[in-house]
Amino acid sequence: MTTSGLELAVPAATAASVGEDSLVIELADGRTITAPLAWYPRLLHASASERANVRLVGQGKGLHWPDVEEDISVESVVRGRPSMESSASLKRWLAQRAQAGGV
Repeated sequence: MTTSGLELAVPAATAASVGEDSLVIELADGRTITAPLAWYPRLLHASASERANVRLVGQGKGLHWPDVEEDISVESVVRGRPSMESSASLKRWLAQRAQAGGV
């Protein structure tokens, strides 16, 4: 059996929002994709205002949340890849937030 080497281009994001339990991304081709917030622990632990402070970067190829130091590629969401942050890294980040009086 042979497989195609065809790589599909991932469209750019035109907007993104984070709700109580999901990340929603509007794509330039008209689609909307949704991923569970559980895939992105930093966003899961963020406040509503921190979640709302999202920026499109790299001409819509990525999303950046400066308040929680989170970067997510649109391609990773389209392909169904959750965060690869280690549990040790997340624990350090949560401890730093607690020490700084974060959410």
